[in-house]
Amino acid sequence: MTTLGEWLARAPFGLAMSSGFFSFYAHTGMLAALRERGLTPTHVAGSSAGAMVTGAWAAGVSPGELAEVLARLERAHFWDPSLGPGLLAGKKFDALLRDMLPITDIAACRVPVAISVFDILARRTAVLTSGDLADAIRASCAVPAMFHPVWIAGRPYWDGGILDRAGIAGVPTGRLLFHHISARPPWQRTTRPQVVPRRPDLVSLVLENLPRVNPFRLDAGRRALELARDATKRALDRPLAGDLVSVDVTAGA
Repeated sequence: MTTLGEWLARAPFGLAMSSGFFSFYAHTGMLAALRERGLTPTHVAGSSAGAMVTGAWAAGVSPGELAEVLARLERAHFWDPSLGPGLLAGKKFDALLRDMLPITDIAACRVPVAISVFDILARRTAVLTSGDLADAIRASCAVPAMFHPVWIAGRPYWDGGILDRAGIAGVPTGRLLFHHISARPPWQRTTRPQVVPRRPDLVSLVLENLPRVNPFRLDAGRRALELARDATKRALDRPLAGDLVSVDVTAGA
């Protein structure tokens, strides 16, 4: 039976990554495992933390370089409380992104990028495929109540995961690997069943039991990165039966 790794190597594929509070650690570990296997997506997309990781990689930041940035990350690097519609102004986060990204023009990225954001005025998902990459990532990561909205071309935006948790609103049809973070969004007061998207030629990778990460538990993020990388390596060698591969990160950890 064909393994997940063999399926990905068989033909070009896209990569989409879901939102998930501070899940950029796990996304980075997952992407590191793909690249170590020589698997390279031809286009990328994402919401929130997924947009940050796919956008950074498309701009030229390797998974190893991103892991180094995250290993050094402290709350003070993005914590800038300010009066307004949210706790944090987001200026420090903007500076962090611009210092990390080698380019900030989405059109100059090495592969096409689609970043989901929530258009506050229209109350719907918008997909950014051109413009300033740092602004797009910051808008997609702007968790309501935590960050001020991000204004782009005269419109305010919040976290792309509000309506497009999967981050696939702007993804064309075709072969797609979707990395799903199994965690409750911070604005969701109750636990709801999380539905993994399904469509032809889409395979979902779900990593279960990742450590919970938040601004006060960034050390758990570094552990999540390593667990996600190791679990993804195991997933790539698993037979692909259906359109879903689920791996418990604590198994064999």
